[in-house]
Amino acid sequence: MNPYVQNIFAVFSGVFIGILVNAGILTLSTQLGSLAEGIDPMDVENIRENIELLGPIDFIFPFFTAHAFGALAGAYTVARITAGHKMRYAVSMGAFFLLGGIANVMMMGGPLWYNVLDLLVAYIPMGWLGGRMVSS
Repeated sequence: MNPYVQNIFAVFSGVFIGILVNAGILTLSTQLGSLAEGIDPMDVENIRENIELLGPIDFIFPFFTAHAFGALAGAYTVARITAGHKMRYAVSMGAFFLLGGIANVMMMGGPLWYNVLDLLVAYIPMGWLGGRMVSS
């Protein structure tokens, strides 16, 4: 396969898999977890209006699972498929998901401790880890 085509396919695959993992885990968490009364996890406006009702435990699941694992899955996927520069593509995939995290913070807000932790730990480090898993 032409390496340019392979790299384009790798990027689209990484984005798709990462988003799929992120959305899948968030959807599953809404069915398993119990948020505060009156919060609709599928309504951004509702979350923004009621975010003060959420406790620290309500933020841990999205961080450790959806955000971090989505970025990790996307980075691992792109690193496995790309023709070369596996670590560069994996970290770039982490940066792509970081943009989504920044957009999420801007839309929903949330406690400062969570936003800092999420933006600093869930995306670029997971991109690096996904690349490392393939490079090892």
